[in-house]
Amino acid sequence: MGGLMRRGLLVLAFLLPLAAQAQVLCALGPGVSAYDVSKDEHLSRDTLELAHRVNAALAARCRPNCPEIAIFRNTTAANLMLLDASGQAKVVYSPKFFTTVYNAWGDGAIIALLAHVMGHAINANAPAAWMKSLPAEELRADAWAGCALGGNAVGGRDLGEALTALKKYPPQAPPQASWGQRLPALRLGYTQCGGDGGKFDWAGNPGRR
Repeated sequence: MGGLMRRGLLVLAFLLPLAAQAQVLCALGPGVSAYDVSKDEHLSRDTLELAHRVNAALAARCRPNCPEIAIFRNTTAANLMLLDASGQAKVVYSPKFFTTVYNAWGDGAIIALLAHVMGHAINANAPAAWMKSLPAEELRADAWAGCALGGNAVGGRDLGEALTALKKYPPQAPPQASWGQRLPALRLGYTQCGGDGGKFDWAGNPGRR
């Protein structure tokens, strides 16, 4: 099957759209009820490349229980969403949203946002011992986002831009964690997966940039 990653986190890039009724597990924008599954389309090549980078950072941390995640683009998506379609994890993104994010904050921001929603699916299949101290599901998803940034050696201004995007587009479902709660979870994931804590602290303080 084209686009199937054989090891670790399996991103199913070229599946036919999944028409089953789906439960929204995480959305980074309003208007979830407007989502129309019939408008699912194959993801773009650029998004596939960034999904591969997320996979490369996270797969080693969730083996052997990494989930299979299908990714689609859809003009009716609430920015970026994770759904459970009859047991199949499914990420759907708005191409307009990704264009806006990329133009404002670059590749690192897309990696961080993708890793956050995918982190929910990973946490359900392969909860990590190093994040047991985090009390909320959304904070654990943030830790996976930080892990993807650390694993991809995103640093400096690029890291700051990625954090800005995460702050601007928080998960919509209540209760919403404050940025003061989210930032330590992101730092935990970043340092756990190879990132430098000092670089994170610099990037996480807009006054220093």
